[in-house]
Amino acid sequence: MAVLLYRLGRLTARRPWLTLLAWVLVLGGLGGTMAAVATPPSSAISIPGAQFQSVLDTLGREIPRAAGGIGTITIESETGRFTPEQRTAIETTLAEWEKAPHVQSVMDPFENQAQLDDGRAKVAEGQATYDDAEFRLRQAQWLLDRGDEDLAAARAELATLESTGRGSSDRARELRVEIPAREKGNAGIRAQVDDGESQLAAARVQLAQGKGTLALSDGLRFVSEDGATVMLQIQYDDAIAQLSPEVRAHVPEIGEQLTEAGMRVDYSADILQTRSIVGIGEVIGFAVAATVLLVMLGSLLAAGLPLLVALVGVGAGLLAAMASTAFFDMNSMTPALALMLGLAVGIDYALFIVNRHRQQLLDGVEEQHSIGLATGTAGNAVVVAGATVVIALTALTVSGLPILAQMGLVAAGTVVMTVLVALTVTPAVLSLLGRRVVSKRAWRRHQTTADADAAAAADPTGRGSGRWGVLVTNRPWLAIVLTVVTIGLLAMPAVALRLGLPDGSSEPRDSSAFHSYTTIEREFGPGANGPIVAVVSFDEPVAQADVVTMQNRYGRELFNSVGVERVVPFGVSEDRDTLAFQVVPTEGPTSEATTELVHELRDLQQQMPEGVDLGITGQTVANIEISERLADALPLYVALVVGLSLLLLMAVFRSVLVPLVATGGFLLSVAAGFGSVVAVYQWGWLGDLFQVSRAGPIMPFLPTLLIGVLFGLAMDYQMFLVSGMHEARAHGQDSRTAIRTGFRHGYKVVVAAALIMIAVFAGFVFAHLAMIRPMGLGLAIGVAVDAFLVRMTLTPAVLHLLGDRAWWIPRWLDRVLPDLDVEGTKLRTHLARAEADVPARDAASPERELTNV
Repeated sequence: MAVLLYRLGRLTARRPWLTLLAWVLVLGGLGGTMAAVATPPSSAISIPGAQFQSVLDTLGREIPRAAGGIGTITIESETGRFTPEQRTAIETTLAEWEKAPHVQSVMDPFENQAQLDDGRAKVAEGQATYDDAEFRLRQAQWLLDRGDEDLAAARAELATLESTGRGSSDRARELRVEIPAREKGNAGIRAQVDDGESQLAAARVQLAQGKGTLALSDGLRFVSEDGATVMLQIQYDDAIAQLSPEVRAHVPEIGEQLTEAGMRVDYSADILQTRSIVGIGEVIGFAVAATVLLVMLGSLLAAGLPLLVALVGVGAGLLAAMASTAFFDMNSMTPALALMLGLAVGIDYALFIVNRHRQQLLDGVEEQHSIGLATGTAGNAVVVAGATVVIALTALTVSGLPILAQMGLVAAGTVVMTVLVALTVTPAVLSLLGRRVVSKRAWRRHQTTADADAAAAADPTGRGSGRWGVLVTNRPWLAIVLTVVTIGLLAMPAVALRLGLPDGSSEPRDSSAFHSYTTIEREFGPGANGPIVAVVSFDEPVAQADVVTMQNRYGRELFNSVGVERVVPFGVSEDRDTLAFQVVPTEGPTSEATTELVHELRDLQQQMPEGVDLGITGQTVANIEISERLADALPLYVALVVGLSLLLLMAVFRSVLVPLVATGGFLLSVAAGFGSVVAVYQWGWLGDLFQVSRAGPIMPFLPTLLIGVLFGLAMDYQMFLVSGMHEARAHGQDSRTAIRTGFRHGYKVVVAAALIMIAVFAGFVFAHLAMIRPMGLGLAIGVAVDAFLVRMTLTPAVLHLLGDRAWWIPRWLDRVLPDLDVEGTKLRTHLARAEADVPARDAASPERELTNV
C-alpha cells in the first residue's frame, strides 16, 4: 500500500493541473447530476415493522381524512381579546390556508369553541329539561297512585254495599257510575306515566352519553379563557415530513397578513423545520480551524491547503449523496452529519500529509521525492485511519434501522471521498506551492528545533520538546489516577441518559416553533403539544345507534389510564368498525410520564375483549417507539465496534495489550462525551451558554452515531501517536524510551488535529438543526478527552508501566494478522533497494531513483 501511495503522490505531483482539472470535472458532473435528479431531504423517519406505522396505515384505510399530517398554529392578539376586525382577518386567512397546496382541512378555532360551548350548554339544558320532566312524571305517578287508591276504595265500598243488601241504594248506583269513570281516568294517567317513563329513559341515555363525552373531553379548548389566544390545526393530505419546503412555506407566507392586523402567529416545528445544514456556528468553527492551521504551519498557503482538501472532499461527498436521492429519501440530519465529519477528517488528513512533507523538506529531502514519501507514509496512515472511520460508520447497517444505515453510509461515502481528495489534491497543490509551503520563519527555526530534539533524544528524561510525555512517564500512576478520576467525573451524568426525539421545546428560544409550543402549554395544557391517537377496531361493525355508546365506553377505558388529561373522539369509519380517539396526556410529549402512559396503553391493548383491537399512533408514540428501537440496537453495535477496534489495532501495532488499552481509552472518551451531553441537554447545566431552550431527553440517534464517529477519530490519534512509539522501538530503542520518542515526534500534529476537530464540532453546537447540536458537543468533548487525556496522558503512562509486555503478541496471531505497514517500513526498504540498484554515477539523481520505483 505504501509503495502504491508513493507512486500516486509522485504522479499527481508531476501533473498537478491535470489532477485539479479532473476534480473540477468530477465536482461539476456531480453538481449537474444533483441539480437534475436530486430531491429535497425529508425529516421523516421510518422504522420497518413499527407498531405506530401499522396503526397509522390502518387509520389511513379506515378513516382517510384522519391519517394526514397535522400542523399546529397559535394566534395571539397583542391587544387582549380578539376584536371583530381581527376575527375577520383570521377567518379570511383560514379560507386562504384551505386553498394552499396539499392542505386537506383547516380547523376554525372559534367555530369549534362555539360548538364545545354549545354542547356544554345543550347538556346543561338537557339536564334541566330532564329534571323538569322527571318532576312532572313523579307528579303524574303520585296522581295515579292516589287515583288507584280511590278506585280501590270505591270498589271495596260497592262490594260492601252489595254484600249487605244495599246494592240498589243511591250510593251503590253512584259508585257504579263513578268507578268506570275513575278507571278511565286512571288509565289515561297511566298511559301518560308509561309514555313519560319511556321518554325519560331515552333522555336519560342521551344525557348520559352527552355527559360522558363532556367528561372525557373536559378542559378541551380552542380559544383561551381570556379570549386572546387561539389554537388551530391544519391537516395535510400527506405526512408533513414528506412535503417539500416550498409546499410548507405557503402556510407561513399566507399567515403574514395576520401580523399586520396586530396579531402574532407561530407554527409548530414540523411546519417550519429547516433543512439548512450550514449556519454561523459552522462558519465560526471553520474559521477557528483555519486559525489553528495558520498558527501551526506559519504559512497562509500551507494553512489553506487542508481547508481546500476538506471543502473539495465534503463538496464531492455531499453532491454525490444528494444526487443519490433520486433513488431514496434522505433524512435532513444525514447531510449535516456528513458535513460535520467530512470537514473534520478532511482537514486533519491533509494536515498529516502536509506536516510530514514540510518536515522532510526541512530535513533536506528533495521536493518531489518528499511529496511521494509523505503520501506513502502519512498517506498510508490516512488510509488506515479513514478505513477505521468508514468501518465504524458502515457498521451502523447492522442496527437494522434504515435511518442509521443511511446516515452511516452517506457519512462513510463522504469520508472515502475526502481520503481520495487528500491523497491526490494534496500532492498536486504541494507541487504547485513548492518550497513556499514552508515559511521563512520556519526555516530559521528549524536548526534551533533540531538541536533541541537532538538534546531531548540524548537525554529522554530531561526537559524540552515533548516535555508532557516525559512528565507523564515520570509519574505514570499519578497520571493514570488523575486522568481516570477526571474522565469519571465528566462521565457520571451518563448513567442518567434518557433517549427521546426532540419536540418544539428544544427549538431555539427566539424561534416561532418554541413560542408556539410554550403558548399551547400555557393556554391549553402541555399534553396538547403531543396528543396520542388511539384506534379501536371491531371484528363486526357497530350499530348506528350504539356508536356514541361505544365511543364513551372505550373512551372511558382510555381515560382511566394514568397520565391522561382528556380523550376526544374524532372519527368513525364509514362501515363503523373503527373508532378514532385523541388522547391528550397530562404532561408534554417528551416527559417520562408520557412515556409511561404509552407503555400503559400498550398494556391496555392486551386487555381488550375478544373481537376488539386497540392500537396507538401519532408523533409522540412514534418518537417513543423509535427511541426504544434505537436503544435496543445499541449493544450489538457497541460489541461490533469494539471487536473491530481490537482486531484493527492488533494488525497495526502487532500487540495484544496496546489495542486493549486503546479500546479501554476509547470507551472512557465515549462515556465523557455522553456525560457532557446529558449534563447540558438533559439536565440543563450551562443551558444559557449552549442556548438550550429546555432540558429534555437526548436524541436516540446520538449514542450510536457518537460511538461510531468517535471510534474512528480515536483510532486516528492512536495511530498517529502510538505508531511513532512503535516505530522508535522497531528502530532499536527500549520500550520506555520509545514511548517518549514517539510522543515527541507526534504530539504536535495530534494537538493541532484535535484542536481542529474540536473547533469544527463545536461549531455545530449552534447549528440550525437543533437535533445536531448535542452531537456537536458530544464529539467536541469526546475528541478533547480522547486526544489530551486518553492518548497523550493515559496511554503513555500505561504503556510505560507495561514496558516490553505492551508489545507482546502470540506468534500464531502475528502470522494470521495482515501487516498494514502504517509506518512505511516496507516503502523505505523498497526505496533503499531501488537506490542500491541505480548505477553509482546516477545515485545522486532523484529522478532516476524514482523512475526505478
